Amino acid sequence: MRIGEARAAAAHWVAAHARPAPGYLGAYFSGSTVGRPDGAELAVSSDVDVVVVREGHEAPAKPGKLLHEGALLEITYEPWAALADPDAVLGAYHLAGGFCRDTVIDDPTGRLRALHAYVAPRFAERDQVRRRCLDARHRVESRLAALDTGQPFAARVMAWLFPTGVTTHVPLVAALRNPTIRLRYPAVRDVLTEYGQQALYPELLALLGCEEVSARRVRHHLGELTRTFDATVPVARTPFFFSSDLTERARPVAVDGSRELIDRGDHREAVFWIVATFARCHTVLAVDAPDLHTARLPAFREAVAGLTGITSAGDLLARRDEVLRFVPRLWAATEEILAAGTEAVG
Repeated sequence: MRIGEARAAAAHWVAAHARPAPGYLGAYFSGSTVGRPDGAELAVSSDVDVVVVREGHEAPAKPGKLLHEGALLEITYEPWAALADPDAVLGAYHLAGGFCRDTVIDDPTGRLRALHAYVAPRFAERDQVRRRCLDARHRVESRLAALDTGQPFAARVMAWLFPTGVTTHVPLVAALRNPTIRLRYPAVRDVLTEYGQQALYPELLALLGCEEVSARRVRHHLGELTRTFDATVPVARTPFFFSSDLTERARPVAVDGSRELIDRGDHREAVFWIVATFARCHTVLAVDAPDLHTARLPAFREAVAGLTGITSAGDLLARRDEVLRFVPRLWAATEEILAAGTEAVG
């Protein structure tokens, strides 16, 4: 499917399902397809991100991944309160990218186009880019500082993994690139190479623990994840914010997407999402299928140990401290990317 066809399917879904709902204010595209031409192919392991804006300060649970007219969509709700201050949106690294181009699908109130009109001409200003880089840096430092080793194993792995992965977002934001989720490591590798900072990339992998991991080992643990994923999907009942990522329709992204990375030689880059998906599965299983959680837990622990080198709470704390010590070096490289100049985004 081409991206233009997927966008048309998204617009149809918005008109049919989002617009009639109470509190609806509009919708816009976000994520990795922003800026890509309509004629480009949408990979089977990719989806189209759609943000539906609702009135108020709190948004309902997101519908997540769904199929509509043959397109895999990722639907997220955003409360208007999170977007009401244009300058705050401009400085938020996870929000501003949705308004640096005209991504609006539907805007009955005119608020979203007004937000785009404010953000777009200021998006590439160096001071604003630096603000967003600082926002990403703060997320790394604050969330790692809050890591609680008293949580269940899956929760504490995620509490370490995701802020560690945000280290990739800092240079991506500096280079005006999409701070992608699943493909963050290959994306930051390209940016660091482009800006002459490629020596930093092995360090990012080392912080994740996978710099020396073999393709064979990654493929083995992906096989174990696949078995856990397929066992989780039919028993999942309790809603989590990531629940739609653990469904049969999400399998091409959650599982097959990692296999594609391994097949093309990016096995180390597949580690982040393999561990994240494994942890999410066990978060669900611990609640909805405790016996299955217990049965599959050794495979999860072996994957974390084999892919990241973490075997204990002490290892997590030590790795957290390594990331925090690395942040100033990461920031120095980010400043060099900023100094090299940022191109305007239209």
